[in-house]
Amino acid sequence: MNMKIGNLFKGDKVIWMVLLFLCLISVVEVFSASSTLTYKSQNYLGPIIGHSWKMLLGVGMAIVILNIPCRYFKLMTPGLLLISVIMLIWVLFFGEKTNDAGRWISLMGLKFQPSEIAKGTLVLVTAQILSAMQRDNGADKRAFKYILIVVVPFCLLIGVENLSTAALIFAVVFLMMFVGRVPMSQLGKLAAVAVVLVVLFIGSIYMLGSLDQNEESSETQTEAIVNGEIKKDTKKTTSFLHRFGTWKNRIDKKLNSKHVSPADYDLDKDAQVAHANIAIVGSNIIGKGPGKSVERDFLPQAFSDFIYVIIIEELGILGAAFVAFLYIVLLYRAARIASRCENNFPAFLVMGLALMLVLQASFNMLVAVGIAPVTGQPLPLISRGGTSTIINCAYIGAMLSVSRSAKKRGEKLALKEI
Repeated sequence: MNMKIGNLFKGDKVIWMVLLFLCLISVVEVFSASSTLTYKSQNYLGPIIGHSWKMLLGVGMAIVILNIPCRYFKLMTPGLLLISVIMLIWVLFFGEKTNDAGRWISLMGLKFQPSEIAKGTLVLVTAQILSAMQRDNGADKRAFKYILIVVVPFCLLIGVENLSTAALIFAVVFLMMFVGRVPMSQLGKLAAVAVVLVVLFIGSIYMLGSLDQNEESSETQTEAIVNGEIKKDTKKTTSFLHRFGTWKNRIDKKLNSKHVSPADYDLDKDAQVAHANIAIVGSNIIGKGPGKSVERDFLPQAFSDFIYVIIIEELGILGAAFVAFLYIVLLYRAARIASRCENNFPAFLVMGLALMLVLQASFNMLVAVGIAPVTGQPLPLISRGGTSTIINCAYIGAMLSVSRSAKKRGEKLALKEI
C-alpha cells in the first residue's frame, strides 16, 4: 500500500508537503470566508464542496503532469502559444465582464481566465530560449531580443484588461533573464525603458482616467448566486479606456492616502481597505481561531483577493507568517532542484514557475496588509477559484516532473562520489 502511494506522489517530497499544507489551509479558510456565498445561495456546504472538488481536480492534474518527462514540455510550446494568442484576442472582444474587467471566457459551462494559461506559456517559452542560447560566458545577446519579441505582445494583450497580471509576467521574465545570465547591460537598458514607460503610462492614466468611477462600488455591486457560484456583472467589454478610471482610482488612493479618524472614515467608499485593516487589528496577534472571522461578512472578495486578511484575522501573525514561509520553501526547493538539473531547460523552467507563484503570492499579501495598491491577484493555491487553482496545480506538477529527473542526476553524482 505504501509503495502504491509512493508511486502516485512522485517527485520532490517537500514540494508535495507545501502543496498539502496550502490545500488544507485553503479548504479551511475558504470555508470560513465564503459566508456571503452560503447566505445568498442558502446552501451551507455548496461553495466549499465545489472548491474542494476543484482542489482535488488540481492535485489530480499535478499527478498527471509530473508523470510527463520534462523534455516533452518543449513539444507543447507551439500549441500553447497558439491557444494563448487566440484566447487572449477572443477575450478582448467577447470576454465576460466581471468587476468592470473583461477577463473571462465561458466555454461549455467552464469559466476561465486565458491569462492564467498565458503566464505558464511565457515561462515555458522563456526557459526554452534561454536554454537554447546559453554560452560559456552567459546567454547569447540575441536571446534578449527573441524573448522580448514573444513576451511584449503577450503583455500588451493581457495588460488591456489585467494590468497587474501583465506586470507580474514581465517581472517573472525579467528575473528569469537575470538567472539565465542575460548581459546586465541589456537588463539595465530594459529596466530604464520600463521606468520611463511606467511614468508615461501613469501620466496617460491621469489624463484619460476619471475619478467619478467608484472602484469599490464596482466590487460590491449586486450579485446573484447560481448553483453556489457567484455571478457578477457579465456585460461584454466595449472599450479599452474603461479601465483607466479603475487604475486611476487605485493609484490615487495609494499616493494620496492620509490619516482619517475612525469617526470620519467612509466604510462604503473604501470598504476593502477599511475592513481589511479592521480584520488585521482584530486578530490581536494570536488570531480569533479558524472559522471565527467577523470581517468575512463585510469584506468584498474575502474568499478570493483578500483571503490573506481572513488568515491573519483567524490564525494571527504566526499563521500568516507560516503561509508566507510555505511560499519561501517552495522557491528554495525550486532553486535546489535547478542546481541538480543536468540540462538548462528544466532548471530555468522550474525556477520560472516558482518565481511566478511566489511573486504573485507576495503581491497578494502586500495588497492585503495595505502596502501595495489593490489589484485582482488571488493568493495562489489558497484563494477560491476554478481555473486558477487547477492551472496552478498543473504548474506544481511541472515542477515535480523536473524534480524527478533532477533527483536521478543527484543519485548518479552521489554514486560517483562513493
